[in-house]
Amino acid sequence: MTTTLAVEQEIELPATMTGLAKLEAAPGVWTTSADVPRPAPHEVLIKVRRTAICGTDVHIYQWDEWAQRTIPVPMIFGHEFSGVIAEIGSGVSRPLHVGQRVSGEGHIIDIDSAAARTGLFHLDPGTKGVGVNRQGAFADYLCIPAFNVIPLPDDVSDDIGAILDPFGNAVHTAQQFDLLGEDVLVTGAGPIGIMAAAVARRAGARSVVLTDVNPYRLALAERLADVRAVNVTSDDLRDVMASLGIANGFGVALEMSGAEPAIRQAIDALAMGGKLAMLGIPAKAMQIAWSDIIMKAITIRGVYGREMFRTWNKMFGLLRNGLDLEPLITHRFPIIQFQAGFDAMCSGQSGKVVLAW
Repeated sequence: MTTTLAVEQEIELPATMTGLAKLEAAPGVWTTSADVPRPAPHEVLIKVRRTAICGTDVHIYQWDEWAQRTIPVPMIFGHEFSGVIAEIGSGVSRPLHVGQRVSGEGHIIDIDSAAARTGLFHLDPGTKGVGVNRQGAFADYLCIPAFNVIPLPDDVSDDIGAILDPFGNAVHTAQQFDLLGEDVLVTGAGPIGIMAAAVARRAGARSVVLTDVNPYRLALAERLADVRAVNVTSDDLRDVMASLGIANGFGVALEMSGAEPAIRQAIDALAMGGKLAMLGIPAKAMQIAWSDIIMKAITIRGVYGREMFRTWNKMFGLLRNGLDLEPLITHRFPIIQFQAGFDAMCSGQSGKVVLAW
């Protein structure tokens, strides 16, 4: 059959497609051939143009303990993407059209769940992740429910469209507490942490301090946002706080790393009654000095994914208001050079890595 990918262009959908998959329960990523998925009545088929490599994809690539517990083998993975609509299921009622540029919300929910029926879509306990629990976006084509399709404004490029998923993680974390006039600590200068620091500054924080142990990413953060970057291997956070006039501790901390030392640092640096939003996932169980949290009356919120779809609206608002994420994309590769992309991401000497399909 044929379908329209642009106003004046029709192409025939191929029977098979190329993908990047976890084919063995071992470190690495492999190319594979798979059938082009066909959309169910409520689904949309997307021709993928760009994908970005996420920290989750690195966990899958390296086949760590979390990946071994979580990822089915074999499976095409990847969940950060942009593309164009290639086909629309017969039962879709949303005003979408073939050829439309889109990204997508990667958390697939049951719209009949108790959480969804109260509008808390992001809290559905049965959520399935694209590229984690079901076929992912590292492929020529991807099917997702029409409910999850996010049309891209004309002023959002394909490359930026491919990093909206992690940008949403950053925005959602920053949404947890009022940041206006606050001294904000962000622990972890990975791409999501850098974006969270930029969002905190845009939200009116008095000061934003970003800590990490990676000089490359701390320097990248300073190019992207008006933040004080602190390498905790060489600089004392308390000295930085004193220089910024933060006498009683930070009002809010955004923990983005999942690293035990960073979590301890955040708890220690918070003021009495401080607030801690946690997005980073620790690799294993850890000891927590709960007495410190209790005696400081710290409020903790865990953050998962993006708030559907309020977070997406805020993301596009920030972009339209001038937040430039382009400097965060430090490496671009054609899909044939996917290994170079994973090597760059694993090196720690990169921001976001984007693959062109």
